[in-house]
Amino acid sequence: MSMKRTNVYADPEDLAIIKEAAARRGVSEAEIIRQGIHLAAMANRVWDEPLFSRTFEGPGRTLPKTEVRDTVADAVRRETDAGNAA
Repeated sequence: MSMKRTNVYADPEDLAIIKEAAARRGVSEAEIIRQGIHLAAMANRVWDEPLFSRTFEGPGRTLPKTEVRDTVADAVRRETDAGNAA
């Protein structure tokens, strides 16, 4: 993987914590900073597709856990039955 150099300003206290962590883990400070950048990038990523591809019809109110489970189970059962009929 190719890397690109960049400059950032960081709080001295954060840099001290990174320095301690790098020494304790036996990795470079840069590696810890790269991991932090990756975590920040992933936390702010906008995905092209929704996390869940299926939706289930509901009554338009917040359901208790048992009703959610029953609604999902019914939808899966209908989907499975439709697949078996084909």
